[in-house]
Amino acid sequence: MTTEISDREIIEALQGGLPLVSAPFAEIAGRLDMPEADLVARIDAMKQSGVIRRIAAAPNHYKLGMTSNGMTVWNVADDQIAKLGAKIGALPFVTHCYERPRALPDWPYNLFAMVHGSSPAEVEEKREQIKALLGEACTSSDILYSTRILKKTGLRLRKKG
Repeated sequence: MTTEISDREIIEALQGGLPLVSAPFAEIAGRLDMPEADLVARIDAMKQSGVIRRIAAAPNHYKLGMTSNGMTVWNVADDQIAKLGAKIGALPFVTHCYERPRALPDWPYNLFAMVHGSSPAEVEEKREQIKALLGEACTSSDILYSTRILKKTGLRLRKKG
């Protein structure tokens, strides 16, 4: 008789990252002693219900040669932020893009986009591309350069017991 695997056990098995093999979900399923199709269905159900948002790679940009990293911040017209934010987020060099409320009067920015490059000049070139795309809908911007990596992992659950 097979013991039912809990969602928590599945998350614990996934949180360390997927194995670098041709069939990573099959390997995880094997560790959990469950069919791969069942594992994939359970992951999909957790995504649909909001228990987990996504499974994604978290590369170390520094090890990939992307040693200049800047969070570009933009003051974008509220009535255009959804449309323009989607365009910025779709750019191949933007890894994170999201809307945040302004903190007036000190912080007028409401659109954030993380850009990586091999040099500050490359990051600035990419910033200029974003600026051109935003056009007149953007009235001001800035960039905050990373000085070190503070976190490169998602949520980590403590093992029970």
